[in-house]
Amino acid sequence: MAAAVHDTDGPNSKSIRKYIEEDEFINKHVQPSKMNVVDNIELDLDPIVDYAQEPLLSLADACLPLSDILYNLSFYVQMALDETPSEPPNQLTVDESAAIRLYTIEWEEPHQSLYSMLNYTLKMASRENLRPYFRYLKLFLTALVKLPCVPPLTAWRGVKIDLSAEFPPGTLVTWWAFSSCTTEMTVLENNMYLGTMGARTLFSVEAINGRSVRAHSHFVTEDEVLLLPGTHMVVQSQLSPASDLYIIHLKQIIPTAMLLEPPFEGILIISKCVFLY
Repeated sequence: MAAAVHDTDGPNSKSIRKYIEEDEFINKHVQPSKMNVVDNIELDLDPIVDYAQEPLLSLADACLPLSDILYNLSFYVQMALDETPSEPPNQLTVDESAAIRLYTIEWEEPHQSLYSMLNYTLKMASRENLRPYFRYLKLFLTALVKLPCVPPLTAWRGVKIDLSAEFPPGTLVTWWAFSSCTTEMTVLENNMYLGTMGARTLFSVEAINGRSVRAHSHFVTEDEVLLLPGTHMVVQSQLSPASDLYIIHLKQIIPTAMLLEPPFEGILIISKCVFLY
């Protein structure tokens, strides 16, 4: 059994890595022409559908199809359940809240975490590869859409590479994965993450339907805003305020076609949030 996950480098050291390192994992495993933090809509990936027809199961049962994909998964499922209160906030069930908490947990190195493998799969060309995740997605997205949208805000995400040439103003882009963002840009300046040296790209996102998962996170002190798969945006502008630092300003817009099927009938992914924008 794996040892418990400890935060040895400070309260945010492991958790903030998801704002950067999941993209580095993808960059190592996907052909350069199709990698990147953002998958351009021109890649013409299929919308994320069919998972909604899965039954709504307990977290343990929803994760069974992933047992051969994720290392020691049952241990981390139990960790998430043990950390979840009997009456979670936002009127979520224990399993729904624990599904969010499981997403935020970092696996013991060198093993890949659930969020890393799930997001890698969401960016693959074939949606068939996503099928083992369908039951977890049903539970996870059911939980997320029950959370209130945060007010429109600027969220930040970074990667240790210069991507400025790929995002000229006016470009339409779609983030096909779940995207963990922070509202505190300063945490990304820590040398453990982006630092202050070398090529770096910061994405400044005007988000209209982000979900704050702090109340359901393994990292209870962190203000993480999660953007859902199929987040559609337009590049507003970009600048380079310092050597090797590039800031790309993205504005979320409503897509003309459905990119992410709602997890159950009677709920819309964006509608409740758009009226605030």
